[in-house]
Amino acid sequence: MPLTTRAAVVESAGAPFTLSDVVLDDPAPHEAVVRLVAAGLCHTDLGVAGGGLPFPLPGVLGHEGAGVVETVGSAVTGVVPGDHVVLSFTSCGRCRNCLGGHPAYCAAWLPLNLLGGRRADGTGTVSRDGRVLGGHFFGQSSFAERALVDERSLVRVDPDVPLASIAPLGCGVQTGVGAVWNVLKPAAGDTVVVLGAGAVGLSAVMAAALSPATTIVAVDRIAERLELAVELGATHTVDTGRAALGDAVAEITGGQGADGVVETTGNTAVLRGGVDALAARGTLVVVGAPPFGSEVALDVNGLLGGRRVVGLTLGDSETQTFVPALVQLVKDGRLPLDRLIGRYAFTDIDRAVRDMTTGKTVKPVLVF
Repeated sequence: MPLTTRAAVVESAGAPFTLSDVVLDDPAPHEAVVRLVAAGLCHTDLGVAGGGLPFPLPGVLGHEGAGVVETVGSAVTGVVPGDHVVLSFTSCGRCRNCLGGHPAYCAAWLPLNLLGGRRADGTGTVSRDGRVLGGHFFGQSSFAERALVDERSLVRVDPDVPLASIAPLGCGVQTGVGAVWNVLKPAAGDTVVVLGAGAVGLSAVMAAALSPATTIVAVDRIAERLELAVELGATHTVDTGRAALGDAVAEITGGQGADGVVETTGNTAVLRGGVDALAARGTLVVVGAPPFGSEVALDVNGLLGGRRVVGLTLGDSETQTFVPALVQLVKDGRLPLDRLIGRYAFTDIDRAVRDMTTGKTVKPVLVF
């Protein structure tokens, strides 16, 4: 039978989140119903709610859910009712990139996760008063007390770890960590520069602190964020309101430049500055997403020294192995994710949005 639950609905572009009763469709064979315990709030949610992407509204967003499996579809094999799960992105599981261990680059990633609002077969997962709403966001739409979740979005996790402390692993944290571990792969003695000390950037700082890199530079304009970065493992900070990025990196590295840069701000001028600060054979990972159509000019001759610029989605992570490893690091206290998290009641979602927008909270987590 279809299930009624309460969700935070965005009625139209730029409208606030409004709590409303919605109806979940019956689980398809490869879906499960999850009772949400917590859900992280991400800038992608705010961008879609603001109309920055053509997701169908009214709709239910949310893509950093964590909860407990209640029921499963007839073909689900990876989880059973009662399992604790972190929810991440979904993928087709059949294309070359999925089969090669790179589901974040699934051939159907955009319609399945970000733009479609429905299942791959065109059917809806959530409705209200008989009208289908935009749903299936990252295969989950977790801004709701219960969510209908695609099997490939489900990652079973250690039930001893509080779900509110690991909900952000599904997107922001694995993105920042994956940028360092899966792309930069620092060698002994490397310098890693992280541009932007938000949730993704601070996750990259924590990942670099668990790597052989010996110099970890956090860059931001907010002093409190830079202080937190030092507590999380940064060896140096640069306040770009006071110093030019290139000059500061040159001074820190003795003129050599950065071996790896993680760009999280989505600012094209910052991205260009990061490329210019690379050492020979250095790599910049583009994580921050500016508006569609944004372009950046690069010095072509400057790239001939082996510099690389690599775009990244969701850390290029294979979630079934990557997320449980992060959960273990959180459990052991080696990935101090709680330092980023501010907890809010689900009914306080608009206050969480305000605090995230103003920078008061690095990573809001809604608690159900």
